[in-house]
Amino acid sequence: MSKFLNSLVVGLDVAADFSFAAILTPDGSLYRKPFKVNHDADSLRKFAAEIQKVEKLFSTKAFLFMESTGIYHLPLFHFLKDIKFEVFVLNPLITHSNRNNDIRKVKNDKKDAIAIAKLVKYQDVKFSTNAEPALFTLRSLCRQYYSFVDSRIAYKIKLSNELHISFPGYHTVFADITGNTSMAILNSYPSPKSILDAPKETLISLIQESSKKGVAWATAKYSKLIDAATNALSLGLKHLASETLIKCHLNLIKEFNTQIAALLMEIESFVLSGEFPLQAKKNLKLLLSITGVGFISAVTILSEIGNFDEFSKPKQLVAFFGVDPAVNESGKFKGDKVKMSKRGTRYGRRALYAVALACIRKKRNGMPNNPVLFQCYQKKSDSKKKKVAIGAIMHKILNYIFAVLRNQTPYELRSPEAHVSTHFEIQSIAT
Repeated sequence: MSKFLNSLVVGLDVAADFSFAAILTPDGSLYRKPFKVNHDADSLRKFAAEIQKVEKLFSTKAFLFMESTGIYHLPLFHFLKDIKFEVFVLNPLITHSNRNNDIRKVKNDKKDAIAIAKLVKYQDVKFSTNAEPALFTLRSLCRQYYSFVDSRIAYKIKLSNELHISFPGYHTVFADITGNTSMAILNSYPSPKSILDAPKETLISLIQESSKKGVAWATAKYSKLIDAATNALSLGLKHLASETLIKCHLNLIKEFNTQIAALLMEIESFVLSGEFPLQAKKNLKLLLSITGVGFISAVTILSEIGNFDEFSKPKQLVAFFGVDPAVNESGKFKGDKVKMSKRGTRYGRRALYAVALACIRKKRNGMPNNPVLFQCYQKKSDSKKKKVAIGAIMHKILNYIFAVLRNQTPYELRSPEAHVSTHFEIQSIAT
């Protein structure tokens, strides 16, 4: 049963420039017809005054609910929060699944505002109180970082495709075509002919300076490059736009490199600044104590989680990241192909995947970064596909994250046996 059943509930259907509000009285009746609230200072002040008037009339506090709309609900949410209203955010998946309960097919902003208010008043639904502006700022910076990274990957693929057309064999010379040496060569000599026409000493010097390696290595690399260029003259497609496209892709990749580096510096300075909450700094430090968690993964996971107090069980955190299984059962039928639900934060899941890969990766001495998770991965991959095994590792890492943030203690690498032993010791002391 909903805890707002006898409360004053306000449903807000949010759009870019305005919202519609529906007020349900404690007995469940509509106080007045749903009304429009423009997103400007004067209209919002009038709306706040209307809610205060209703609170005074019924001698009870109002609870305001709105859907998460990505960005449009945020100004309204923080405005209402700043003037001390009880405001909550709903997952749109919840509201969408409950809107089609009327026989008539009617959908408009007024109906949606009423539907949100009724949903909260009569059903026990989950909601968020994500009100920390600093974590929202960090989340925006992290998501922009991944956007730049994805754009850079797209142009790396375009550069690779163009080289396959006009300079086949170039990939055999440089495994990373966007490395310093490769970028330096392509920037000055973007075609097989320009490389063959270039003075030998000039090319070797360029290779040596950009790679910061010896003359012998640079000379060997030069020989491979000449062989590839000679071969490409007969195999490659000679079209007029080739050099232009290669230079264009190179310039964009360089620009993305610059912007990504600047964004990383901005993220680092922000989390070290006085604007970043002390508790969030502590949580970041705790996340960094987990084996395999790097800086960008830690800030991404922290910002995507937001208010950790909203999670009371590890399963809730697992579901929030979309790592929980999407069960498919009906009657006697039980689906045997169970996949991740992937209904949670995709950015958090992306960071979590990177952490899982880091945990099962081996060091130069052959030892895994996290022996416990590596052993678990090996055992899982014997009977399951590798991606399924990685999913299991992601699930375990979320349990680690929940434990360190709940207990406010750094991560300790322990075997499953040691963990069980410690658990029983704590329980025996408690009893």
